[in-house]
Amino acid sequence: MKLPVADPYLPGHGDPSYAVEHYDLDLSYAVEGNRLAGDARLRVRLREDADRIVLDLAGLKVEKVRLEGARLGKHHHRSDRLVLQFAQTVAAGEELTVAVRYSGNPRPVIDRHHGDAGWEELADGVIVAAQPHGSPTWFPCNDRPDDKATYRIAVTTPAGYRVASNGELVEHRRGGSRETWVHAMETPMATYLATVQIGRYRLTETDADGIPVRTIGPDDVDLAGSFDLQPQMMAAFLDLFGPYPFGSYTAVITDDDLEIPLESQGLSTFGRNFAAPVWERTRLIAHELAHQWFGNAVTLARWRDIWLHEGFACYAEWLWSEHSGQRSTDELAAHFHERLAGLDQDLLLADPGPELMFDDRVYKRGALALHAVRGLLGDEAFFDLLRRWVADHTGRSVTTEEFLGYADALTGADVSGLLRPWLYEMPLPARS
Repeated sequence: MKLPVADPYLPGHGDPSYAVEHYDLDLSYAVEGNRLAGDARLRVRLREDADRIVLDLAGLKVEKVRLEGARLGKHHHRSDRLVLQFAQTVAAGEELTVAVRYSGNPRPVIDRHHGDAGWEELADGVIVAAQPHGSPTWFPCNDRPDDKATYRIAVTTPAGYRVASNGELVEHRRGGSRETWVHAMETPMATYLATVQIGRYRLTETDADGIPVRTIGPDDVDLAGSFDLQPQMMAAFLDLFGPYPFGSYTAVITDDDLEIPLESQGLSTFGRNFAAPVWERTRLIAHELAHQWFGNAVTLARWRDIWLHEGFACYAEWLWSEHSGQRSTDELAAHFHERLAGLDQDLLLADPGPELMFDDRVYKRGALALHAVRGLLGDEAFFDLLRRWVADHTGRSVTTEEFLGYADALTGADVSGLLRPWLYEMPLPARS
């Protein structure tokens, strides 16, 4: 039986026949032994007539499945796909509720292009890094980037651990040797942006123009010169990109070192090695914050359009450098153009392929393309374009073609013509 695939960059994930409107997750986790038990309720709506739907769930055992709104014929779970076969065809537009009880020892999934992602044990806690294929390691989902839903995530752990997740903490209760943390994300979110972080952490909270900015990490982490810059970064990006799209922002610092930081909606995760007052660390703190506008509020509809996230967030690093009195965007653009010119010219920015979608050239070439647009439009029109793009598309999934059409219509300039060689041709364009 052939199962659906939503995006060719991520085979074996996603079902285009339906959309999830809300995930309600109740999780219980034993840190000792890495044991997860979950109850998930998904409110879904069919996008087409269907006699089945397929959910993604990897490495965990399904114990019970219930279906409301239609009669369930049978279900089976293998190869990380949970297939729910209806007793009869259900019409497009119908709303269903799927309830799945599951348990097991969660672990990352490994993809030949993207490496490992998902639920991962730390020395004393958990990190969930789901981009792009790790969400099925901890909850049943329709794992495609263009399917956004609201979330309630409740996690019960042994006492003494703090749980950080997407959205606002709406309930925290203690009972005996257990604690439960309940978060709600009311702004629609793609599955790969959902996360849970568990550790023996303390909370530090500041304010940036009315936006709560929180840092959660071990007691002994020194935030000076790195994470204590986040309120200034937030203030700068509010001016450049427009209103912050969520209720708050949280940076989690794990007790372990991490190779790279991790993007989630309303939350970013870093290793303790990022708490250092040096540019190579602080630029990535700015990068992850910028993703809240470009990647989380406005999300790609297809993985091929990853430059809409990474090019924009990389350019935000350069903007922060300029804003904070370090190297200007012109200097950085000249530096990275020279560097890219010396590398292989085999990357198509608008469709890099799954093996190159996180190549550093996507980040830098995307940033250079935006710098070229800024040169064409001038600062006032360029930043107006960025602010309007976010304001008009928050909560949505978008494509490169939509961005080009929007930019042309809003500015009256030939932005798409300027960007065509940057996006659709492999040779690096000359700097303008």
